[in-house]
Amino acid sequence: MNNLVALDTSTEYLSLTVAAGSVLRSHHAHVGQQHAEATLPTLHRLLAEQGLSAQALEAIAFGNGPGAFTGLRIGCGLAQGLALALGIPVIPVSTLAVLAASVPASRVLACLDARMGQVYYAGYVDGEEVLAPGLYTPDDVPLPSGEGWWLVGSGAAAHPQALQTRLGGCLAGVDGQATPHAEALIALARSGRWPACAPEAAELCYVRDKVALKTHERLNA
Repeated sequence: MNNLVALDTSTEYLSLTVAAGSVLRSHHAHVGQQHAEATLPTLHRLLAEQGLSAQALEAIAFGNGPGAFTGLRIGCGLAQGLALALGIPVIPVSTLAVLAASVPASRVLACLDARMGQVYYAGYVDGEEVLAPGLYTPDDVPLPSGEGWWLVGSGAAAHPQALQTRLGGCLAGVDGQATPHAEALIALARSGRWPACAPEAAELCYVRDKVALKTHERLNA
């Protein structure tokens, strides 16, 4: 596919890329909770900069989780709505896979802050998933095999001591500022590892069902 849009709204960043062949136009910025307001105007600007009409697009790729529930729903809804209007498929891609592909390392432990004292966590070697995405407390994340791993993402920033105590012997480095980038999402969408589907068939991967702690759980945390 030559002409693609990729968007990730799973964190407090909005990441958008419009691809026309090898030419990429991207926007990656912190928007807090303003994804709904920022995404469409930014997309229209990138399409204009790329010289593409929406009708020229062949598919829309989006990060389908895990991540912030509200952001995920906004991204999925926008991708589905645009794809339905244009009669094109969507390509849902794991947010953790996008995060891993966004850093220049071959052995990556992608780790996003899941709040409530937990993290979303998965492992990748050269883009291949070797530890399936899951929800863990920082002191209970699965240990990868071997050494030379990079721990990346907001989870690493939220729980630095616990994660480095758990993983220290495996790690080559830590980047708690890394976020999923839409340019990496474009590459994954084109790789064929993530199948396209009809917009109405797209699903989100929340990993967690519970979104808030009860009062007694907060007091005991």
